[in-house]
Amino acid sequence: MADTVIRVENLSKKYIIGHQTAGHSTLRDKITDGAKAIGQRLIHGKKVKDTTREEFWALNDVSFEVKQGDRLGIIGRNGAGKSTLLKILSRITEPTSGQITIHGRVASLLEVGTGFHPELTGRENVFLNGAILGMSRVEIRKKFDEIVDFAEIEKFLDTPVKRYSSGMYVRLAFAVAAHLEPEILIVDEVLAVGDTSFQKKCLGKMDDIADQGRTIVLVSHNMLTIQDLCQKSIWLHHGKLVDYGNSQKITSNYLQASLETSTQRSWEDLETAPGNETVRLQRVCIQPMSNVPNTHITVCDPFLIKVQFHNFKPDAYLNVSLQVHNEYGILVFESAPVHETGWLNRPFCTGIFSYKCHIPGNLLNNGSYQLNLSITENQDILLVKLTNALTFEIADSMENRAGWHGAWDGAVRPILKWETDFVSEHKV
Repeated sequence: MADTVIRVENLSKKYIIGHQTAGHSTLRDKITDGAKAIGQRLIHGKKVKDTTREEFWALNDVSFEVKQGDRLGIIGRNGAGKSTLLKILSRITEPTSGQITIHGRVASLLEVGTGFHPELTGRENVFLNGAILGMSRVEIRKKFDEIVDFAEIEKFLDTPVKRYSSGMYVRLAFAVAAHLEPEILIVDEVLAVGDTSFQKKCLGKMDDIADQGRTIVLVSHNMLTIQDLCQKSIWLHHGKLVDYGNSQKITSNYLQASLETSTQRSWEDLETAPGNETVRLQRVCIQPMSNVPNTHITVCDPFLIKVQFHNFKPDAYLNVSLQVHNEYGILVFESAPVHETGWLNRPFCTGIFSYKCHIPGNLLNNGSYQLNLSITENQDILLVKLTNALTFEIADSMENRAGWHGAWDGAVRPILKWETDFVSEHKV
């Protein structure tokens, strides 16, 4: 189990990007450009660098190892080099420099459409993929019924796959890749195309594959998926390896680096403030109940979310609503002042108004949060919608832990009433 099945050493991949100049090149342009190039060579004694072509390093000196039975997650922003790395691991593209050593049969599920012949039927593509993996026709037949059952496309099995929807394509592609017993399964974010129930089904299947001692390499933007499925992760940024190790630690560091904490925003210029001719935002902030600025808020501390705005329309019925998401993108709660007395059914005059939402202590778990807000008129006309209005941190507190060791899971962390009763003694 400790054998290395993937070794990546100083891997780099360079692409040449061409920059198109404005307009269309005519024969005269071609002749003129050629003459300029000859003149520059005569003057400078060497060829002048072509400014319309640029080197782009999708991967730059990346090294890591994967052991047999490991489940490796690969994370990073768009353009970090994740898909390029998977293509090199899958032997779809060659590296510019560096070395990769792979021991074992590899099955890859990358972009929708990769690995299937569009003119062949689903049935024919199953046998084609099995043959590519080096399996005999007898071995493929043994797995055929399982593949069809898993993909749930029996009705379209003898239809050319070019007529499949993207969801059908992904279901069959994953079923083939997972059931034809590869030693190494490589999966890109392509699973996001499928529906939620099928994604759960795929994750369960990958768990089964890992339990059998086979290796999984998974790219995903869903940090919960990476944490649940992968013991180790690598974090790529602009083609470079930032960190490699325990998935909980790597994903936590990645999320922290991705969030820029901003507990207050204000707009002095009404012309550029979010809103329209009816409403313009003036200020949004997170305020500790202690009223001390820049104070850390812990899981025990109550605090305020304040939204201040200009109203330019007399007799407008306005309402503010808030959404708070945690660092994994999960909606923790949504709130609006539906139970506030006095203002709910009262028209607003023109002027500056301030809404305050009181968040009690012992509600949110420690972690990073994102605030979205919207302002509506008459509860159905959207005037302002501000995504990622603020990001803020809730710090841990020993007061709330009560002797609990380790991470406290969950989106919320309330203190609930418990009762312990003695029922009876054991009778011998």
